[in-house]
Amino acid sequence: MLQLLLIWMLNALALLAVGNFVPGIHLDSFADAMIAAFFLGLVNALIRPLLVILTLPATVLTLGLFIFVINGLLFWFTGSVLKGFVVDGFWYGMAGAMLYSIFSWALTSAAAQLVRKS
Repeated sequence: MLQLLLIWMLNALALLAVGNFVPGIHLDSFADAMIAAFFLGLVNALIRPLLVILTLPATVLTLGLFIFVINGLLFWFTGSVLKGFVVDGFWYGMAGAMLYSIFSWALTSAAAQLVRKS
């Protein structure tokens, strides 16, 4: 349970970092980043697998690159649903989704290394 909370907080920090790097992504506060990280996790766990299956022909034709489009659309969708998290457009959603993945991976990997050492 504690590990899940740590990953959630690290994902919120990654989302704040994305908001600082991408000009079209805006977060009002850390609390909004926590809510957005939670919602992004739900969207990626529940909606993304269905979209991947439904768009499998397009994904195969583009050699997997259509997954980036799905990720960008879901990031943009999350920004349009939540109040304190705003994504200005699809291309900002694409850039945000890519950076969010990279930052989230880096932070959780670093935290896992620290936990293993202690």
